[in-house]
This record gives sequence, C-alpha cells and structure tokens, in this order.
Amino acid sequence: MKGTFLIIVLLLLAVLLGLSIGQVMIGPAALWDGLWHGSGPGALFLRVLRGPGVGTALGAGAVLGMSGAIFQILLRNPLASPDVMGFTSGAGLAAIWGVSAGIALPIPLFSAIGGLAAAGAVIFLASGRSGAHAALTLILVGLGVGFFAAAASSFIMTRLPHHEATEAQRWLTGSLAARNWDHVWQVFGLGAALTLALALQTRSLALLELGDDLAAGLGIRISLSRGLLAVTGVLLAATGVAVAGPLPFIALMAAPLGARLTGARHPAGKLASAAVAGAIITVLADLASRAAIPGLQLPVGVMTGILGAPYLIWLLLREMETGDL
Repeated sequence: MKGTFLIIVLLLLAVLLGLSIGQVMIGPAALWDGLWHGSGPGALFLRVLRGPGVGTALGAGAVLGMSGAIFQILLRNPLASPDVMGFTSGAGLAAIWGVSAGIALPIPLFSAIGGLAAAGAVIFLASGRSGAHAALTLILVGLGVGFFAAAASSFIMTRLPHHEATEAQRWLTGSLAARNWDHVWQVFGLGAALTLALALQTRSLALLELGDDLAAGLGIRISLSRGLLAVTGVLLAATGVAVAGPLPFIALMAAPLGARLTGARHPAGKLASAAVAGAIITVLADLASRAAIPGLQLPVGVMTGILGAPYLIWLLLREMETGDL
C-alpha cells in the first residue's frame, strides 16, 4: 500500500511538472484556475499548449510499460521488451512505409501490422530452439530484426522529399511535438480496450509465470495462452508507437522500476505498476526534452535513449556476471 501511494504521488508530481515547466513557466495556481474555470493562461496551457502532449505521454508510456511487463514475465528475462526485440521498430517501419506509399489507412493499423509481422519474423527465425536458451535466442534474433527494420525505415526516408524525411526521422526517433487531443483519445481508447483484454488473461499470465509444466497441469493451454498474451503485448506497443514513435527503453525500464517502487509480486500488480512507471518515465523525458536546451525542443526519444542506454549496459553486465548471457 505504501509503494502504491508513492508511485501515484510520483505520477501526479510528474504531470504537474510536465504542465508547469517549459520555455514559459506557469504555476500550479494558474493551472488549477484554468482547470476549474476554463479561462486564463492556465486553460490555454491545459487545452492547447501542454495538456495534449502530457496526455499523449501518459498514454504512450502506460501501454509501452504494460507491453514490456508482459514479455518480461512470459520469457522470464529482464531483457525481453518490444523495443529490444524489434517489435516497435517493425511497427515504425510499417507506419513509415504506409505514409510514404500514400495509403489512406490509420497509422495504428499500420503499426499493429508491422509489430505483428516483426514478432512473426522473430518467432519464425528463432523456431527450433528450446530449453534454457530459448528466451535468449528470441531476444537476440529480435535485436537483428529490429536493426533490419530500422535500416529499412532509413532507406524509405531517403526516397521522401526533404521536409517529409525530416518529419519522419523526428517521429522515428520518438517525438511528442505537436500532439493534439485526437492523439490522446486514440492512445487511451485503444489502450483501454487492450487493457481490458489483458485483464481477462491475467490468470493465464500468473500460471505461466509458475512454469509451463505446472501451468499445463492446472489446465492452461500453453501455446494458445502464450500466443494471445504476445499478440496483446505487441498491440499495446504498436498503440504507443502510433502516437509517439518507437520510443526506446521505456518498455525495458518500466516493469522493474514499477515493481521496485510498489513491491508488486503478482502479475496484475506488476502490469499496473509497469503502466504507471512507464507513464512517469515518458512524462519526465518529455519535460526534459522541452526544458534541457532553451529555445529548442528535442525529440523525447533522445531523452529516453540517454536514460535507457546506461540501464541496458548495466543490465547486460549483470546478466553476464550471473551467467544468463
């Protein structure tokens, strides 16, 4: 309970800082006045200037955090996350290809197809491996698929006009610039539907965490349950990519950070804490990208990369020391 209270306080504090700090500062009193009376500078910042960006960051961080928690529980490996395994790069590639080809379909649909295609490629290329190294094989193959998807995205951008290529590069880095309320409703609407689907699979995830033999003995169809959970995880990641680009390392960091703050042990608690931790990381990274250099807004993916790269290096060193890598 103490950990849950702490992470909620951190989330509220991150939102308040995200709304208040930027090239122009605005105080909590003005934000409160704008929230309740709908007028004044506080209302302008909430409705137009910063509210949509912070709302999109909350939703994108939450779905990426839950996606990372699913794969880390399923594969029992802290390196397993949709960004490391190439799923978000696949989602980004499909979105860039769809836009460059002028196909009039929603970006989330392209992202979902790309994420699922990348996951299918990883499973196909890693098939035949089993035992203790199966999860590690999936992760390493996913790294290769992710690099291929990133290279293919770069190739497509070379075919775009200069302005469109610049915007595409910014989006692929991960950006929350110029987001509006349509992006907020999109990520929260799709995220809520997928969270409901995930809630119905929480029992399967809890049993799979105990081991395949025990889960099968308790009546779980292992392949079907793993497949449904993996599809849900990929679609959650694709939902975040559709509104914010393939933000790196949020899915990787959110689950362990959330579990550390809340002390969650059950998969339902781990998923919830990962969602909140992902939202906190994304909002704070967005804040840092807006406030780090006066007069310049960096892509938020640059900040998540700066935060996440040292964590990934530390994680790799720890896995090598324990003999798991």
